[in-house]
Amino acid sequence: MNHATRKAAPAAAPATAAAGKPRLTTSAMIASIAAEGQRTKPAPFGHALVALARENPAVLGMTADLGKYTDLHIFSQAFPERFHQMGMAEQLLFGAASGLAAEGFMPFATTYAVFASRRAYDFIHQTIAEENRNVKIVCALPGLTSGYGPSHQAAEDLALFRAMPNMVVIDPCDAHEIEQAVPVMAQHDGPVYMRLLRGQVPLVLDEYGYTFELGKAKMLRDGPDALIVSSGIMTMRALEAADLLRQDKVEVAVLHVPTIKPLDEATIVEAARKSGRPVIVAENHTVIGGLGEAVAGALLRAGVAPAGFHQIGLPDAFLDAGALPTLHDRYGISAAAVAEQVKGWTGR
Repeated sequence: MNHATRKAAPAAAPATAAAGKPRLTTSAMIASIAAEGQRTKPAPFGHALVALARENPAVLGMTADLGKYTDLHIFSQAFPERFHQMGMAEQLLFGAASGLAAEGFMPFATTYAVFASRRAYDFIHQTIAEENRNVKIVCALPGLTSGYGPSHQAAEDLALFRAMPNMVVIDPCDAHEIEQAVPVMAQHDGPVYMRLLRGQVPLVLDEYGYTFELGKAKMLRDGPDALIVSSGIMTMRALEAADLLRQDKVEVAVLHVPTIKPLDEATIVEAARKSGRPVIVAENHTVIGGLGEAVAGALLRAGVAPAGFHQIGLPDAFLDAGALPTLHDRYGISAAAVAEQVKGWTGR
């Protein structure tokens, strides 16, 4: 893998509509998934970590040549003596983080999700998870939030970390949730993996009076026609799709599940027991081994058979490269694509 791609990316080629008019496009590397005009907040993780470090002297910031691209540069400016730049060496990053945790520190180690879940998986498994070390792993470009293609698209990270003993797994929706999740992660004694949205991150959940709780799912809106169980940016898309569906007189419930492990099976099962509506799991992850299969297993164990079970997620394939709006439409995870699929499953 070419490490030079960490720092710069060419803009996607200008697209042309069929009528010959230019169509707006974005850089293939863009990590922000905010729509035009959407409320955003800059670098919520970086600012939340600085706030935490002011209260807790054990907090350290560590990265593997990606401080600027995981918003950890904000921490490095505030606490240069507690910031560790490990270079292009993810295995060293996590090995060192484990050692520092063994000495009583609380490292927040950042990189891209692909590098943690593929290149350094064994180091995390053996030196952090097996030893139950208090390391917080925070990784950018989760799922399909980069247009770079398979080298940088972490479509299977939740499946990998969900299978790791002792590991807590979090997939936050927006800036509001990331800010709340950081101090909660610190309160948990043990390893945590959190997907990171960085840069200008959308604000969504503050409109719902939402408070993040580790291991808890929250119903954001209710509706009799379908239940969407979602995590990460797909909760944002599910809420947008719900607004579109309401125009067609389709009312859907949206249950946000930010903690993939431990899974709030009780809340999911209770919501799925309502008769007459299909259960649809939406995730920015391959349909193999992520939230969808976790929810399916929970329903099966509880003996719950909803009026249909469906998954909206990324295919079991290496994904294309390109501009994010195009890719989200192509793989069915844009708001419009979610709404269209739900309409089909509700028979409307």
